[in-house]
Amino acid sequence: MDSRALKTLLEAVRDGTTSPADAAQVLSRLPYQDLGYAAVDHHRHIRNGFPEVVFGQGKSAEQVIGILRELLEQQSDILVTRLDRSKAEYIQEAIPDLKWDDLSRTLTLKNTPWRDLGRGPICVVCAGTSDLPVAAEAKVTASMMGNRVDLIADVGVAGIHRLLDRMDILERATVIVVVAGMEGALPSVVGGLVSRPIIAVPTSIGYGAALGGMTTLLAMLNSCVAGVSVVNIDNGFGAGYAAALINRAQHPLADIHEDRETKTHG
Repeated sequence: MDSRALKTLLEAVRDGTTSPADAAQVLSRLPYQDLGYAAVDHHRHIRNGFPEVVFGQGKSAEQVIGILRELLEQQSDILVTRLDRSKAEYIQEAIPDLKWDDLSRTLTLKNTPWRDLGRGPICVVCAGTSDLPVAAEAKVTASMMGNRVDLIADVGVAGIHRLLDRMDILERATVIVVVAGMEGALPSVVGGLVSRPIIAVPTSIGYGAALGGMTTLLAMLNSCVAGVSVVNIDNGFGAGYAAALINRAQHPLADIHEDRETKTHG
């Protein structure tokens, strides 16, 4: 349930088209439903502007299916991250409307009309082709949260001219997510070229001394460029979510707030 749905429900009670008992039954599932193995947070959309996201890694396919069915009872948008293909296919057999994206390893289902909620486009910049799965996760996440997203792939510092050729895309973005492995230099380069918030994502791509992304993470944390924030290793979801929050044009309860302001000042 989002702020619009909550407002519609309350108006229906006010107008007499929905009984208080029926409304109470709907609201009884808020703020969460306890499934035993998971407490599904139906209140998160109202608080944060986006429904609960399901982290697929470590959960059985049956557990994911149970959580998704509970979310679908409330007509929530669905985003499941960190799935392998076999688990995703099993889940799709139970819920066929889900869309599988092989690159980002996500399952999605848009139950509400897509609205552009951002102040402008988000740009996801990917250093190498090997970093694309993490970049794709960031793109899918930000897009599901109501943002236009541009993806620039394979523009690492080994051939910086490839990045400079895409300055027009960088300069029209309001937030930039930069995904890189190995020495992790790309966020500093991008941050030195534009006046935009940069969210850096270290990946686990690299040879031995990359230490599974630790070297990259520390390099990004030590960036000399102001305005660079860093998320966890391979955390494309976290970067896409943070970018969407930074880019949000209005508060998630804006529809209710605007109605209150109209009645107060009307």
